Amino acid sequence: MAIIFEGNMFHLTTAHTLYQMGIDAFGILHHLWYGEKTDCSMQYLYNYPDVGFSGNPYEAGKLRTYSMDTLPLEYATVGNGDYRIPAAAAVHADGSCALDLRYESHKIYEGKYAIEGLPAVYADDSQAQTLEIRMRDAASGLVAVLRYGVLEASDVITRSVVFENEGAEALTLTKAHSVCLPLMDGTWDWLHFHGRHTMERQVERKELFHGIQQIGSTRGTSSHQQNPALILCEQGCTETSGLCIGAALMYSGSFQAQIEVDQLGQARMVMGIHPDQFSWKLERGARFSTPEVILSCSTQGLERLSQQFHAVIRNHVCRGSYQLSSRPVLINNWEATYFDFNEEKIFSIAKQASELGIDLMVLDDGWFGKRDDDCSGLGDWTVNEQKLKGGLAALVEKINALGMRFGLWFEPEMVSEDSDLYRAHPDWAIRIPDRDPVRSRYQLVLDLSREDVREYLYGSISSLLRENHIEYVKWDMNRSICDWNTETLPSTRQRELPHRYVLGLYELLERLTQEFPDVLFEGCSGGGGRFDAGMLYYCPQIWCSDDTDAHERTFIQYGTSFFYPVSTVGSHVSAVPNHQTGRTTSLETRGTVAMAGSFGYELDLNLLSEDEKQTVSEQVEHYRQLQSLIYNGSYHRLSDPYADGMAAWSFVSEDQACVLVQGVIYRAVPNALRRRLRLRGLHAQAHYRISGEEQVYSGSALMAGGVLLPRVMGDDVSFELYLELVKKA
Repeated sequence: MAIIFEGNMFHLTTAHTLYQMGIDAFGILHHLWYGEKTDCSMQYLYNYPDVGFSGNPYEAGKLRTYSMDTLPLEYATVGNGDYRIPAAAAVHADGSCALDLRYESHKIYEGKYAIEGLPAVYADDSQAQTLEIRMRDAASGLVAVLRYGVLEASDVITRSVVFENEGAEALTLTKAHSVCLPLMDGTWDWLHFHGRHTMERQVERKELFHGIQQIGSTRGTSSHQQNPALILCEQGCTETSGLCIGAALMYSGSFQAQIEVDQLGQARMVMGIHPDQFSWKLERGARFSTPEVILSCSTQGLERLSQQFHAVIRNHVCRGSYQLSSRPVLINNWEATYFDFNEEKIFSIAKQASELGIDLMVLDDGWFGKRDDDCSGLGDWTVNEQKLKGGLAALVEKINALGMRFGLWFEPEMVSEDSDLYRAHPDWAIRIPDRDPVRSRYQLVLDLSREDVREYLYGSISSLLRENHIEYVKWDMNRSICDWNTETLPSTRQRELPHRYVLGLYELLERLTQEFPDVLFEGCSGGGGRFDAGMLYYCPQIWCSDDTDAHERTFIQYGTSFFYPVSTVGSHVSAVPNHQTGRTTSLETRGTVAMAGSFGYELDLNLLSEDEKQTVSEQVEHYRQLQSLIYNGSYHRLSDPYADGMAAWSFVSEDQACVLVQGVIYRAVPNALRRRLRLRGLHAQAHYRISGEEQVYSGSALMAGGVLLPRVMGDDVSFELYLELVKKA
């Protein structure tokens, strides 16, 4: 059993870890342990002094060592004597803000809970168990049901909270985080993944300090600037050793994650919807569900933690026909043409692509409405027949006749002021009355909390998908959101709109992806501005970054790999000099980097030399041969690109018989020994041969001593080694 309740203790066990909680005599739920299995109650570790100015619950009487301000609370609130960061806060009808949640009951059942209106990890009854702990604030009648989904074999525990107002009067939630995780001490490092447009998920590792450290987004999306995921790890933790805990929020809107090291040196982490843009009025009898947080713990370092997240996202988050299957190699016209194209130019690119073995032609921005630049047309999802003479159907038919599939770009959440849609429905845009709206990329945001807006978008998109043989949709979103206001909600409930927007987005995506399960939906938000587990529930891959420069992509893809599997990473070969950096790298290097993802091209193939076209054809065929290993093999980060002067990674098949090693050496160094790269994940007693070589190496030698990398000349030179098992132990 993954979940056991004995006496006053909850034991949540996975294959390699233990999560432990206890209920005390006052009904307070304590967090006791998350880490290695111990086969013991860990309550003995908590022994508190009488800490001055740390108050005591009334019923504790003269027990001054018992304080909510020091205890490791499983779900912390405000107004009860705990002055540390809370997970939840509310304002009651009388204006008071206190919440004092006490244990009332619990239930354990087979299978994994679902969350109404929100994406969540899914699993069948044989793969998961659920624990629900019912906590009540006696004075107000507010109930918080703490939900835990335990996927034992996956080493994953999920967290979500359902608030239920069982009181006599309405109240307002002002903070409703999904997880609160206490740690015995604050001597940890934490990793977060910051960035900006074209430079997403840069890795930063810092030692925790006394006080509050936090990441988050108030941009209406999970953002380029911070990813909704973090790792807490022992200070000596490496890729292959040490304790680490990862938390990934399945939410695509504004979020917050906070860590506080308190006066006693204990740490507490909370994560959920950002409270600066949130409040939710709970009428009597109403419920509110928080987004889900995926937790996983590794006692064997960061690599194992990443592999656990990769597995749960691929197997229990992504859905649809493309969840685990191979993906088409695509060509996207954006960097080849931008807005300047017609049907002849698009067909010419497709024709050349088909001759080189590419599977899918994607028509990007500019095919609809009056759309010759980024100042107009968004919202008018009708084909521009000045550009595409004969309409979309004729172009799709011609491209299908080449043996290629066809895909289409949309930006459904946006509207241009210069559009028929905006002229007809200016009230559909998110803006504040009597104020000029904030523009970004000359566009405004449609209010997806409105049913009429969602119906319009569903009708426009679904008609195009039904009437044309479209097998891929790129769902883009190219701005942050502000000007939060709407006439559809009372003024006292405006802070509900950011969350209602996300719920509307999810409802629309759910409707479309369920109706068109064989269409490959790819998420995008100016590249990787909404790369989160919530979007992956609907879109099994996301465009990793608008920066297609191979050198920069090694850093972006390195950071992405800490939580997200390679199959979810959209990655393309683009033209040089690169359109974002001006850097020139070889076609071989661009191909190697792009293969560490869902592979494609974004350039005008007709402008390539014959030798380059031959290289493209070989890359496409090579990727097809390797795609199963790349998607299904265990992923290993073999270098730190920030410190090692190179990026290197590998994929090892489940049976350890095949190994693909790839990477980029950033700078050639004269008069130097050849670099060594230690491999991981091999069978130590088996023997391997590197493709193209005669010599045989033991797995233990390749992992302890490493392989010799080729000498290189120049900058950003890629390498690839393919190893096969030739003799088992």
